[in-house]
Amino acid sequence: MIIKNQPSMFYNAKADIFAKAEFLRNNMTEAETLLWSKLRNNQLGVRFKAQHPIDIFIADFYCHKLKLVLEIDGEIHKLNKDYDEGRTAELGYLEIRVIRFTNEEIENNMELVLCRIKEIIKQG
Repeated sequence: MIIKNQPSMFYNAKADIFAKAEFLRNNMTEAETLLWSKLRNNQLGVRFKAQHPIDIFIADFYCHKLKLVLEIDGEIHKLNKDYDEGRTAELGYLEIRVIRFTNEEIENNMELVLCRIKEIIKQG
């Protein structure tokens, strides 16, 4: 059921974005897989969706209730900072907050990453 004035959790994403998201879900990076093992099944008290379509973008992880995107940045993101900043701004126009973690943070300091996510969830 869609509540009036409540945006769809997909923000008008098109079929090709859904297809790409499905491919990405089936081919997650090691860091994405590690974090997903901690987010899935409402383990932190809210529902996250992996590789979730939002308009023309695909969020690594998305919580619609909090309008929160979690992005995992690998090496390629060091070369694409301008794109990432633009993408974050575009999601901001949709009132979606983006939090970024590096592969290294996920792989080497998962407890700190989870503490930060839990703090954000607690803030609502």
